[in-house]
Amino acid sequence: MNGLSLMISVVGRGRLPELLQLMKERKVSVNLISLGRGTAQGEVQDMFGMENVEKAVCFSLVTGETWKQLKKDLRSKFKIDVPGTGIAFKMPLSSIGGKRELMFLTDGQGFERGEEESMKNTERELLLVISNEGYNELVMDAAKSAGARGGTILRARGTGMKQAEHFFGVSLESAKDILFIVTRTEEKNRIMQAIMEKAGMNSPAKSIVFSLPVTDTAGLTLVDAYAREEADQAAREAEKAPEGTEQRSAE
Repeated sequence: MNGLSLMISVVGRGRLPELLQLMKERKVSVNLISLGRGTAQGEVQDMFGMENVEKAVCFSLVTGETWKQLKKDLRSKFKIDVPGTGIAFKMPLSSIGGKRELMFLTDGQGFERGEEESMKNTERELLLVISNEGYNELVMDAAKSAGARGGTILRARGTGMKQAEHFFGVSLESAKDILFIVTRTEEKNRIMQAIMEKAGMNSPAKSIVFSLPVTDTAGLTLVDAYAREEADQAAREAEKAPEGTEQRSAE
């Protein structure tokens, strides 16, 4: 999207309230929070001051201007540059499913919708689907109906969910599932549309979906081969269909 990014912050769990306060001051009210654990060992710990401690991972949508302000706050107030404090980074969004969903996720940041961004030579996109906890099968079934082949689920807690009634007329649960789906770029819109229709705001899942460009991948060779085989099989069956129809007509 025009100037809109997904910001991911990883900090010690004890400092999560401080991070959320900075977000609140910069009008970032909708966040998704998941818990994790640091895994850095040996030389990495010595070099970066990263410890094997409990972490909080925060997902937020930010505009370019909000990111600039938050980056200053994280350095001056949060002291994020001090080794062992945490990290924060952002990735550009390429699209989001629904105007109301966009307004909800960027409320207070003064974002105006522009042209969807596109990155040249990106064969894949990462779809992030945020849904009420416990409905990941409904979401995945919707995605698979449009060609998706699998995904990864992360449990999270949402903040700023009370304001959902202003945008959607319904309340949203704070317990969330985040589904990650890597798909081919040409399949992205079809899968997003299927999720919005079958597992969107009019369903119990209350899903919101957006996408990010993937610049490179590893480990998807067999998936590509399987997809090509499926496509070839479908093409062969399509070629045979008219012949069978003519033969039955002659009989």
